[in-house]
Amino acid sequence: MSRPDFVLPSSDDPVVGASTDVIGGPPGRWARIGRGWWTPLRVLVLLATGAYLVGYLLDLSCRSDGWASPQRYEHLCYTDIAPLYALRGFADGLIPYLQPMADGTHLEYPVLTGAFMWIAALLTAPLAAVTGVDVTTVFFDVNVALLFPAFVVTVIATALTVRRRPWDAAMVALAPTMILGATINWDLIPLALIGLALLAWSRRHPFAAGLLLGLAVASKFYPVILIGGFLLLSLRSGRWRALGLLVLGTAASWLAVNLPFMMANPEGWSWFYRFSQVRGEDFGSLWYALNLGGIARIPPDSLNTLATGAFLLLCLGIAGIVLAAKRRPRLAAVLFLIVAAFVLTNKVYSPQYSLWLIPLAVMARPRWSSFLVWQAGELIYFFAIWWYLAGYGIDDATALQGPEYAVAILIRMLATIYFVALVIQDMLAPEYDPVRSDGEPDDEDDPGGGVYDGAPDRFTLRRG
Repeated sequence: MSRPDFVLPSSDDPVVGASTDVIGGPPGRWARIGRGWWTPLRVLVLLATGAYLVGYLLDLSCRSDGWASPQRYEHLCYTDIAPLYALRGFADGLIPYLQPMADGTHLEYPVLTGAFMWIAALLTAPLAAVTGVDVTTVFFDVNVALLFPAFVVTVIATALTVRRRPWDAAMVALAPTMILGATINWDLIPLALIGLALLAWSRRHPFAAGLLLGLAVASKFYPVILIGGFLLLSLRSGRWRALGLLVLGTAASWLAVNLPFMMANPEGWSWFYRFSQVRGEDFGSLWYALNLGGIARIPPDSLNTLATGAFLLLCLGIAGIVLAAKRRPRLAAVLFLIVAAFVLTNKVYSPQYSLWLIPLAVMARPRWSSFLVWQAGELIYFFAIWWYLAGYGIDDATALQGPEYAVAILIRMLATIYFVALVIQDMLAPEYDPVRSDGEPDDEDDPGGGVYDGAPDRFTLRRG
């Protein structure tokens, strides 16, 4: 039988190859890999389902006692979802953005996520009445159920974007921080939409990719920075028409979702953007670590300028790498660097923000060894943040102290920088790029890159 038409991780990745001894060794010449019913996609869906269930089971201790404090931190099962049912007016039947809460504030989430939360709230009351379960618990369960398809879509979209490497998506499904953090917040919604946008782009449908990216921006604002990566690669390749269609689609779908709320109640709609502007340094950020360590405390009115300036400075560095590399970098690698620059310089770096990086990291550098090193740093922080919050504001609490938590923040950031450095290495020395050196045909310059795949260079810093 001929070899499979996709890359086998057992022969491509040393870590996977070494681990196959547990299940009988790597596939032989007669193995039916990916044939019959057990295709890669079906296996990936099974892995994603199992991982998601494990994450839910780890939340059961908190679910059983109503997310009481400090148990929710000590048991590492904190979630924003459960408490926000009452704290954001859903228990009172309020319509997000249109009706203010008792204190006059509004929901501090983008419109698409707010609509998702509202739909979950509408389902909660009748289900709680039928089951007799506490409404907060039902609201959490409903959200977990509704977010599961988004997780599966994220895994499948990652598998299909680079056609010959579907098994790389197993890293998304089984990532430790994905298992632990998938239901902390509603971040799976933009992840699924970004995954579909990149899949559409890889199939050379830039307008459809833009429509999906616009929906992602309407659910979590950070995806808008991805346009910068497309801009850099379009500058180098001259693929301006595709970029224009992407931007047009993004603007169209974002406006279609937001415009009704903008017109109905500008005050409620804009609350999220005003809240993001005025918030100060927060958990997980470099700025918070500097404050805890007694090194520096940035005044809130200066923090926006400093954080934005640091991000733009890193983006200039990324632009220099993209335009100066001897071979045009791949789209996924560029997008990963931009999102990494954003989270490293942001005013807050929540535990679930690592989810933003996982699919891009997998497509940028599909190597289990470096991926697990990065995830180890994320896990150290995951434990540290909850143990720190277990004693936050409590005198003489048995919990992680400020300086120790600051060290955990720095460890997490160094782990991310480590992975960033490897991605940059692959950009500057393409022979190290796992995707470009996987032994497959050389006619794919950027598998998953859509119009950039095989495009000639129109502008580089080498040529001007």
